[in-house]
Amino acid sequence: MSTSLTTCEWKKVFYEKMEVAKPADSWELIIDPNLKPNELAPGWKQYLEQHASGRFHCSWCWHTWQSPHVVILFHMHLDRAQRMGSVRMRVFKQLCYECGTARQDESSMLEENIESLVDNLITSLREQCYDEDGGQYRIHVASRPDSGPHRSEFCEACQEGIVHWKPSQKLLEEEATYAFSGAPKLMPQEGSGYSFFSLRWCLFWASLCLLIVYLHVSFRGSVFL
Repeated sequence: MSTSLTTCEWKKVFYEKMEVAKPADSWELIIDPNLKPNELAPGWKQYLEQHASGRFHCSWCWHTWQSPHVVILFHMHLDRAQRMGSVRMRVFKQLCYECGTARQDESSMLEENIESLVDNLITSLREQCYDEDGGQYRIHVASRPDSGPHRSEFCEACQEGIVHWKPSQKLLEEEATYAFSGAPKLMPQEGSGYSFFSLRWCLFWASLCLLIVYLHVSFRGSVFL
């Protein structure tokens, strides 16, 4: 997925969801690669997504990698008198650790990940700009444990002082709740020998049925002798 397509998808999802959440207000989404954390103009609010999932593609050596530690920074402002709002957004980049190039590459994201991230953004926006109860933040695939440690020396967010790769206590609690309520039930694996419909069990039950029939016939025969 190209950067331009990802940007268009972000705006498409954001505008559609804001039309439902706040139809009386007009909101815009602006991509700002120079956005800085905690540097807010008067009246602006901040939301930091620390556990997004994205795929990176090196434009130099064509190496691709998946990261569950993508950081996205949002600055939000609502003009209540004009009923107009603005969100400025920055997706922090990562360096390719294969070729060592100094070029920082942007991430692409699946549509379902963008939708869950926009839901979190709107939750924060309702809390900070409208003084409402935004509801529950969504936990997406990004919060699941990854296969290896985060390499902060290749992360733009880490280089700017954002400590994000260690899950917060709230995230750990939500993850534990998700695992407890949504964990699939253990089922016998195919070929393990314990399935009710495996060949071994079919032969067992067939033999047992034949034995029962034989004993029943033998018993009736002995009665009539």
